[in-house]
Amino acid sequence: MRRPRATALRLPAALLLALVTVTAPALAGSRAIPIPSDPRDAMLHPFTGSPATARPLPRQNIPQHPFMARNEENNLHNDAYQSDTYNRPGPLGRNLKVTSTAFLADCGSVTFDRAGRIITVCVGITGATLRVLDPTTLATLASYNLPARKNPLSFSFQNFSGGGYFYLDNADRAVVPTFNGHILTLRYDGAKLVKVRDIDVSGVARGSGIQSALPDWAGRLWFVTVSGKVGMITTAGVVRSVALPAGETIANSFAMDESGGVFIVSTHALYRFDVTRGRPSVTWRRTYDNGSRIKPGQVSQGSGTTPTLIGSASSKGGGSIAITDNADPRMNVLVFRRGKAGPGPALCKQPIFGADKGSDENSLVSVPGGLIAENNYGYTGPLPKNVTTRSPDTEPGLVKVAVDYRNGGCHIAWNNTTIRIPTLVSKASLATGLLYAYTHPSAAELPWKGLPLANALAPESWFLTAVDLRTGRQVWSRLVGTNLGYNNNYAPVTLGRDGAAYVGTLGGLVRIADTR
Repeated sequence: MRRPRATALRLPAALLLALVTVTAPALAGSRAIPIPSDPRDAMLHPFTGSPATARPLPRQNIPQHPFMARNEENNLHNDAYQSDTYNRPGPLGRNLKVTSTAFLADCGSVTFDRAGRIITVCVGITGATLRVLDPTTLATLASYNLPARKNPLSFSFQNFSGGGYFYLDNADRAVVPTFNGHILTLRYDGAKLVKVRDIDVSGVARGSGIQSALPDWAGRLWFVTVSGKVGMITTAGVVRSVALPAGETIANSFAMDESGGVFIVSTHALYRFDVTRGRPSVTWRRTYDNGSRIKPGQVSQGSGTTPTLIGSASSKGGGSIAITDNADPRMNVLVFRRGKAGPGPALCKQPIFGADKGSDENSLVSVPGGLIAENNYGYTGPLPKNVTTRSPDTEPGLVKVAVDYRNGGCHIAWNNTTIRIPTLVSKASLATGLLYAYTHPSAAELPWKGLPLANALAPESWFLTAVDLRTGRQVWSRLVGTNLGYNNNYAPVTLGRDGAAYVGTLGGLVRIADTR
């Protein structure tokens, strides 16, 4: 999920009506109503490949943030380091069952409270709703309508401010930025969601969307706006802020570490912020090559990645930090030191993907020995093009960059040149040794049971796909559903405690789980 671009909603009236009809919002206490799928699903093999045997990789040891719910369950990117990696297992591909719940909203960020219930924010055309869901049935246990958009016609498929990013704190409370420039804290009391705190930061945001809000290790709440404001709310509730240089906007969430560092990437530079004399201040700033254009698949001219932290703050150079740039003709994975002394020379600058055909609008995945990047080049939104019912094909590409974090240097470890991942925040499971992606094969690549349909008649089909973390080889792929309602549109994969995978989609939320 990435920064909003100021483009208004342009949905054909008939398509909008159909979407509203099939995804009427569920009421609190109601059972899940599945997202409808296309009858052409019957023409496709629902599963290809073979179930995997778990081949665990070494566990990661990311410090537990004292003011957030437990790691792997507290925000879109799993933890304060934004690793996008789990120690827990995901599905192995054994008789996979797909369950869904239909809302007129994309339930992108999925977190879990101590009881294992899903806490999610579902962002739609008119506004956003905080929901509590049963993790197995996806039934709605409670819901809370967040402040609505001032102008629903400002809706964009690339706009996730107002709750697209939120986090669950150490008391199981959801901390959510809203469309009206507030940051709300809400708790579930077993029957309903109750607002317990309301902080007005509209004087800092000044109408710009609040991209993300997260706490530092001392409990101060930080937030960033699309317009390039970096704000901090002290433990006493005082709001302090600083503006980035003119022309810089913020297109992603941010990361924090135990040294007090707050790490933010703008459309021009990578920053470390710390608190100086009670105010947010820039400790260092490192520019990167932001290219010459907004590439298809991007929502801004700059890095599409939330910063990823690797190694503890007590390790060499204060640990490492990784992003991608937007260089032409080939983008790069970049790794630097992140300590207060400054980033120094790049530890890694590795070109990835083909010339003029690479863009990554999702966070890097930190795995043992390196980082995984996906190619999102070509995604222009979920709506069909020309006379087909399909959104445009994107460029294939998934790559692992091996990094020597101690001494510097990097190289391509493996390169999958066939898998197509339009917009997903892919996730890794170290327990299974698999990466989970949400894929959209071209019409010619669909797993037809018999004679394929002509490209113009092929369905808009989406698959959960498992990739071997050691080799980059596709292991299996499971059809999830077909039509606009199954497009994830920048939402991530999330792994639950029972090994199920969840994906937020334009139709609501889907669950994919082994049944044996």
